[in-house]
Amino acid sequence: MLNLIRRDVILQKKLILLFVPFALFFILLDAHPILTFFIASIYVPFNAYAYDEKSDVNILLNSLPYTRKEIIAARYLGALFFMAAAIGLSSIAMLLFSKDFSAIDVGMGAGAFLLFGAVTFPLFYILKQGYITASLMFLIVIGAGIGPFIVRMAGENLTAITNFFTQTSDTILYSGAAIIAVVFYTMSWIFTTFIYQRKAF
Repeated sequence: MLNLIRRDVILQKKLILLFVPFALFFILLDAHPILTFFIASIYVPFNAYAYDEKSDVNILLNSLPYTRKEIIAARYLGALFFMAAAIGLSSIAMLLFSKDFSAIDVGMGAGAFLLFGAVTFPLFYILKQGYITASLMFLIVIGAGIGPFIVRMAGENLTAITNFFTQTSDTILYSGAAIIAVVFYTMSWIFTTFIYQRKAF
């Protein structure tokens, strides 16, 4: 299974070399650390899925001595590995450029990635190939544009929700958010495995 993760590194070695300038772009633009960590985290996993979508590599993968469950596990575990590496490199870069960030920013960026992965990874096995990458890029741009506005409007108009967040300790809020993200990611992993085991190639 580790060989499947290594395969992603080998196939994307040129794109991985572009990771540092890609992350630096957001850092030098003074993007919020959470956004920087999130964008950095999706860079390799998203490109891996996009590459496989174009080359229809699933036929090849299913001819290798790996079960379908192992193939999906490599995808989800590999995404966690690449997320950790991306956040680590981004953190080092932000320290070198004297950009402030906190452990909460790291956690929120990782949580955002887990939720993003939980929603999007199954789509590569459900939707028709050729439209997935473009659709997800569109959703990312739209989400980044209107997401903060929706959160702000909800905070201003939904008093009960605002009171709940202001009266609950930060530790409970962040712990709850982390648990929710992990649960969604795990459920997505199980769901994707179920879909992939029944998919014909």
